[in-house]
Amino acid sequence: MTVRRRLVLVLVLALSAACKSRAPSPSLAPPEPVSSAAGSSGRTPCGGLGCMQYDSPLDAFRDALAGDPRVVSIGEAHAPKGATVASSAKRFTESLLPALQGHASDLLLELMNPPTGCGARVAEVKKKQEVVTSHQSKEDQNEYVAMGEAARRMGIVPDLLRPSCADIDGIEDAGDDAIDTSLETIERLTEKKVKELVDRDANTKGEEGKVVVTYGGAIHNDPAPAPDRRAWSFGPAISSYVNGRYVAIDLYVPEFIDGSDAWKKLVWYAYYDPAKLGAKTTLFRLREGSYVILFPRARSVVGE
Repeated sequence: MTVRRRLVLVLVLALSAACKSRAPSPSLAPPEPVSSAAGSSGRTPCGGLGCMQYDSPLDAFRDALAGDPRVVSIGEAHAPKGATVASSAKRFTESLLPALQGHASDLLLELMNPPTGCGARVAEVKKKQEVVTSHQSKEDQNEYVAMGEAARRMGIVPDLLRPSCADIDGIEDAGDDAIDTSLETIERLTEKKVKELVDRDANTKGEEGKVVVTYGGAIHNDPAPAPDRRAWSFGPAISSYVNGRYVAIDLYVPEFIDGSDAWKKLVWYAYYDPAKLGAKTTLFRLREGSYVILFPRARSVVGE
């Protein structure tokens, strides 16, 4: 189903808050692995944690995709209220998503689209989410929708998460645990849908080698999450399902890093010095199949 500009329940949660009909495929042979476009030149080592710098985000993205994955899960820290530079979502849509054209079958977006029959409870849940969403850019949802529309034009089928009314009731009835329940619901719905898409591709002529892509908050895609985040992450289950052919890539805008404790807890934070590394794209390899890409800072702030 086409992603339309309509009211959806937005449960994409900011990183800082978390610390509290398909188009027919051509009759062609399976596509070459995504990594066939990889192998960028101009890589420069920049320190620990596999730090590598690139002239462009696309070069870093292609290197992260090397290895013929079946599921590529993109995470981000959502753009904050008052953001004055382009978000990760906008940059992904414009610069990185085109690299997946011909290689990806589907793009699953972390937007919830409940049935029309539970509208009253949806409104109640949205109100509860305002403790988080009020700190996010008003453009976040629109940019996800725009991403889906761009994917459609490239022949990549976009979709949203589709909770039942019972799912919405569960979030509303969770009371003070509504945020945690929301995050767990996102994990469960994403895992279920991705497995369905992987199985369908494997049994569809011409789609066998294609990639399923997810895009959402960085707290959901980690293939080796910390124990206190395990219930929120679909990474371990999906990685196991595709026999390790899973890649998690978190995209960050340096200008959004505010130095709060939530950021400082991230393993790569201590390795990233924006004054030294901010002029170029920086990639960290957290572990096998898990990467962080930091976009270049705006020229006016590099060196501050």
